[in-house]
Amino acid sequence: MARREETEQERLTRIAILNNRLPKKRNIAQGLLRNPAGEVLLCELTYKQEWDLPGGVVDPGEPPAGTVVREIAEELGIEVAAAGLVAVNWLPPWRGWDDAHLFLFDLGVFEGTLDPGRFLPREIADAHWVWPADAAEHVAPYTARMLEVVASWTPGETLYLENSERSGTVA
Repeated sequence: MARREETEQERLTRIAILNNRLPKKRNIAQGLLRNPAGEVLLCELTYKQEWDLPGGVVDPGEPPAGTVVREIAEELGIEVAAAGLVAVNWLPPWRGWDDAHLFLFDLGVFEGTLDPGRFLPREIADAHWVWPADAAEHVAPYTARMLEVVASWTPGETLYLENSERSGTVA
């Protein structure tokens, strides 16, 4: 029996049904920004207790690399470029949030000066340069584990993590 070709409208209707039923996963884009001494930038946020790496939630239709660049410009008032992907980290549900993918980008070394007057006050209370080994005092446990793992990262390598633990390396 010959298969009937679906119309464009039928195809769009089928895709809309699938889009409504298939899982939707939150995507987060963050950046690993270092100063010349090797410290990493952590943001003290107004809306949660833990400090976090700069970045934010990826908007629908937005690429993660564009998200981290946009978020840092909006929230910290500095221009950065995403030089490459350090890690993709699957995060399980946490504190009421569903699971998510976190894309961690290499933002290189920042040699400028942070100006708190340019911080987005509704989001950023302050920003701090912190030695990666000392980050656990300030960040969520999954961020501390991720920073531990990426301490051995080699530029050009992309790590695949699950709950901030190394599960393999993707070339």
